[in-house]
Amino acid sequence: MNRRMLLIALAMAIPVITTVATPRAQTPAPAPNTLTAAERKEGFKLLFDGKTLDQWRGFKMQAMPDNWTVLDGTIDLTTPRRAVDIISIEEFTDFDFKFEWKLGEIPAGSNSGVMFYVTEEGEATYHSGPEYQVLDNSRHPDGKNPLTTSGACYALYAPTRDVTRPIGQWNESRIIINKGKAEHWLNGEKVVEYDMNSAEWKAKVLGSKFKEWPIFAMARKGHLALQQHGGPISYRNLKIRTLN
Repeated sequence: MNRRMLLIALAMAIPVITTVATPRAQTPAPAPNTLTAAERKEGFKLLFDGKTLDQWRGFKMQAMPDNWTVLDGTIDLTTPRRAVDIISIEEFTDFDFKFEWKLGEIPAGSNSGVMFYVTEEGEATYHSGPEYQVLDNSRHPDGKNPLTTSGACYALYAPTRDVTRPIGQWNESRIIINKGKAEHWLNGEKVVEYDMNSAEWKAKVLGSKFKEWPIFAMARKGHLALQQHGGPISYRNLKIRTLN
């Protein structure tokens, strides 16, 4: 056997060792209505622990209205007819508010919203507080106008695009307010941005139905509000941190 043939034979005799990659263990998703270590470090706190509504009350009420209940770790509007909006007991100025919401399906389309800078001077939460719209875009009539679709600053600023998930699935939202500058986030994407100190903002308000209420968006400290406006809605993972 010549040298070349010997080397080939030896190479064929050496077993081939293969390395099998070990899959990385996936980090489990945190339990609903709990803070991650990172969120605690960033200064977030819970506005709902999944069990009680002791951080909320009815608008212009001292207690919670009967229509809102805790159901399977969510704040649930179970009977929308003649329900009352609820507001946070605490008031906030500059903040970063994260929340998840899920709409129930009805033929006319469910409708809700989250307001901020709400005071109790007006007859309704939206008389004072700008609204992050929560809507069944495909069924509700408001879904035909981008200014009133999910993620919009209701009737004032439209989202860049529709990134809502199908009805019955949870959506992740975020409102960041810092010295009048606002961002609306939906499912990981910034969809709206505006400055409540700007001439553009003031012009949009004067061109909308909100011009009827001089107190609209004038406060720079107020309650958060969860709105009832037709159809079942559930909220969870309400987390907030104050800024500056």
